[in-house]
Amino acid sequence: MHCKLAVPGKRQMFAQKSPGIACPGFANSPSLALSRVAFMPRFPRPTPALSLCLLLLPATAPAQAAMETFKKDIQPMLETYCYSCHGEGESEGGVTLDQFKDEASLKDHKLWLRVLKNTRARIMPPVEEDYLTHDELEKFATFIKRDVFELDPAKPEPGRVTVRRLNRVDYRNTVRELMGVDYDTQKEFPADDTGHGFDNNGDVLTISPMLMEKYLDAAQAIVASAVPTQPLVVAERAVEGRQFVTLRMETPATLIADATTSAPAPATPAVIYERPAPSIQGRSLVLSYYTPVTVEAVHKVEHAGRYQVELDLKALERYVDDQFDYNRCRLVFTIDGEQVLDEEFVREGYEKSFKFAFDREWTPGEHRLLVEIRPVGPDRDQKRSLRLRLDAVNVRGPYAPEHWVPPANYARFFPRTVPANPAERAVYLRGILGSFASRAFRRPADEATIEKLARLAERTAAQEGGSFEAGVAQAMVAVLASPRFIFREEQTLPLEPGQPHPLVDEWSLASRLSYFLWSSMPDNELFRLAAQGRLRANLKSQVGRMLADPKSQEFVRNFTGQWLQARDITTVVINPLDVFLRENPNPEFLAALERFRQLNRIPVDRRTPEQKAEGEKLRDIVVPVFRAPKPELTWSLRRAMQQETELTFAHVLKEDRSLIELINADYTFLNEELAEHYGIPGVKGRDMRKVQLPPDSPRGGVLTQGTVLAVTSNPTRTSPVKRGVFILEKILGTPPAPPPPNIPPLENIASKEQLAKMTLRETLDLHASNGMCRSCHNRMDPLGLALENFNAMGRWRDMDSNQPVETGGKLITGEKFSNIRELKQILAKEHRGDYLHNMAEKLLMYALGRGVEYYDTDTLDQLVHRLEAAEARPSALLLGIIESAPFQQRRREPAAHTAVQSAVTTPRS
Repeated sequence: MHCKLAVPGKRQMFAQKSPGIACPGFANSPSLALSRVAFMPRFPRPTPALSLCLLLLPATAPAQAAMETFKKDIQPMLETYCYSCHGEGESEGGVTLDQFKDEASLKDHKLWLRVLKNTRARIMPPVEEDYLTHDELEKFATFIKRDVFELDPAKPEPGRVTVRRLNRVDYRNTVRELMGVDYDTQKEFPADDTGHGFDNNGDVLTISPMLMEKYLDAAQAIVASAVPTQPLVVAERAVEGRQFVTLRMETPATLIADATTSAPAPATPAVIYERPAPSIQGRSLVLSYYTPVTVEAVHKVEHAGRYQVELDLKALERYVDDQFDYNRCRLVFTIDGEQVLDEEFVREGYEKSFKFAFDREWTPGEHRLLVEIRPVGPDRDQKRSLRLRLDAVNVRGPYAPEHWVPPANYARFFPRTVPANPAERAVYLRGILGSFASRAFRRPADEATIEKLARLAERTAAQEGGSFEAGVAQAMVAVLASPRFIFREEQTLPLEPGQPHPLVDEWSLASRLSYFLWSSMPDNELFRLAAQGRLRANLKSQVGRMLADPKSQEFVRNFTGQWLQARDITTVVINPLDVFLRENPNPEFLAALERFRQLNRIPVDRRTPEQKAEGEKLRDIVVPVFRAPKPELTWSLRRAMQQETELTFAHVLKEDRSLIELINADYTFLNEELAEHYGIPGVKGRDMRKVQLPPDSPRGGVLTQGTVLAVTSNPTRTSPVKRGVFILEKILGTPPAPPPPNIPPLENIASKEQLAKMTLRETLDLHASNGMCRSCHNRMDPLGLALENFNAMGRWRDMDSNQPVETGGKLITGEKFSNIRELKQILAKEHRGDYLHNMAEKLLMYALGRGVEYYDTDTLDQLVHRLEAAEARPSALLLGIIESAPFQQRRREPAAHTAVQSAVTTPRS
């Protein structure tokens, strides 16, 4: 439900987003969707009789005492604090609290959840009115939880669970762990939808016919790249780029004459540019277009015969807005002193692959491989960092069959030689497929499924040109295309006496843990404990082990990337020229640019001599401003900003420090480029490291990091509204209602001449003068304006459009501040409870893959209490979530529904 208040000066209740309850129908069943795979079972359709049984299931009887408690204890408080706005004929925001006629009307969960959140956050009643005492607030909350929501803290409700599909990140990590293949799901699969701010939400992880086809294509491509289909192949060795050593490098460069010009290139260019030396990047060697260099590697062969030598490289280009790089180079490749390749490269785009193969007859001994870069003149401006990345020289051979060897990863999928005896081979086959399917399904595969896979493998192997390995590979394609791999199937333990809801079994618990903390499948240790039934008894030690594992970086990256929108920094559009001009106004340039654009609309052949002359003069004014150096968000700077946010969160998580430090830390993580961008001296080098901030620094905490500041800005300027909404939603958990329709942009609120004389604060005040907008702007604007010293790229500024930046303000809850440092202290102290409650809610949603509902209120309150008792340490929150009923249990389903669910997840013979 969304609502908005329009009448100022009265008690106000602000809307909260309350997710609805979705129940997937049989038409959207993942098992039905992928039933095309050969060994998949058929599933029953719901019958009218079954539907009638489901409708006739008994409902929970309402507590008759709820209305009596309301009239006795709650209605007097509402009369004192609320009815002036939400009763006695008033219904601000569409909320009325004096029209409860019976028990049914009183049990409005969405309404009372909003009431509970807003009273706890001190949004209602407003600060100028009397506020509930501590005892009254406790009584109010108890009534809502016990009488309206009918929650029993001794029997917590685990909530609904929608079967969860692996999202793109989960799928990529799982395939890497299972198959050793890094499959690019960002490129191959459509983007996942998000629910409640996260893309692992089961309600939105739907599956379309197109995605079904992509999963089958992916299964085939992954298996083809990973699983050998023959026991022996031609030997192949890679001479990696990093194995090449530099023989010589020339600086300054002598350029090769350009064949298109008759004049010789100068021996020394007029402008001396830095000539980057070769550098190691992973297993590759990066060579610059601009640096004449020769590198060499030696490859030793043992057997005489025919070989193929393949040069594998990529042309790279760093994109720079409106800047082009016309440099060229020639790459010369020499084998044993014989030049076999002389290829010219121009700018080829962001990343383009090239492979060149050459057949050689080699004798045993060492063979020299030389790669030479020769820049082609004349020397041009270096704008886009053109490079060639030498990944490897792949040597295949000898081709004689007696020298063939098992494929490099043969033992990964075939741990021993294939038996010649048919009976032994059949046992070996079923062992391989049973083990693989069990890991892929994240639980032991049943015998019927293993037998179907084995028969598929045997049919494939028996075909012309088939092999044992090819049969196994085809069966593995079926496993990866199965709903039991693509979806996270869960089962429960038998219900114990006195248990209201069953526990998920240990296999399901292992998957919940691994996809929460690793975004990937369980490892061997989790599988081992689950098989022994000992995982639940060792949760604390396993959580510690998992957080210490490098794979926990996926949790850091994915959670911060979505909670704080840190991953959006790589794509957010910021126009550096517009940002520059706000801080360095240039009326002459703006007037010249507008006139220049007017002239450009006139076809060249229709312009008068006067217009052509005027255009040249205007060009002399406009072009230098475009070309002048100015701050911009380069790719490396964006990456450093994202790392700053991730490293800050990881530091708090791994060191088990207070979560409050995410708001007001006195440190951050920087490298030289990011430190210069922020104006922080004394940081050198490319590597990110922890930096202690000066006592008076406005930095520290996620709100003043470049990621947050950039993604909450517009392309041409800051946006106090976006920044205020970010703090309300991401930090305090009290998002405002969506804006009403047809609200004009801020730039259209007045004329250009008027806007030029107004500060952004004055512009916002004018924008919020509309009564429909005022109530929400009173909440958002003070928070966003406190960050106005940071421009759209996160740099510090004191002036904006020749106007001094004003950051002081007053929150709707009454606290006053003069700058961002004081606001951070207010958020960390006065709104500590709101922040911790929001952290608990966001992490719980991420862990469960669903939105938080009214029945999670007790769970959240217990998590916050646990956090407070542990001085806000993240270990308390993570363990609290993992040990909670929603994470450990599944809601008990009616018998008829359980039967249908079993048919969906259990294969038939």
